[in-house]
Amino acid sequence: QVQLVESGGGLVQAGDSLRLSCTASRLTISTSTMGWFRQAPGKERAVVAAIRWAGVRTYYADSVKGRFTISRDNAKNTVYLQMNSLRPDDTAVYYCAANFEFWSGKPSDWGQGTQVTVSS
Repeated sequence: QVQLVESGGGLVQAGDSLRLSCTASRLTISTSTMGWFRQAPGKERAVVAAIRWAGVRTYYADSVKGRFTISRDNAKNTVYLQMNSLRPDDTAVYYCAANFEFWSGKPSDWGQGTQVTVSS
């Protein structure tokens, strides 16, 4: 069974930065499309960023373009989400996801989620 463990969430002020990490077990991330989703209270879970298994093609939701960057370190089997210029509307639980069709497919595997709270 694939295991995805996220870390790096927290409480920050608007304009600050955070880096989320997702380390995979029983999955080689270089063979899987990986992504970050988020879910705010009362809203549906939605994709924030994704990185295709082959090459370096990436996808970003319009709301985070130019502020967030997804990357992966295959040697560490870890995916990152660098979040800059954070805004209060970025507040959500962020989930790492694996094994889905780039970029709009439904993931087969999810992490437990990490809370990101941005205060104004």
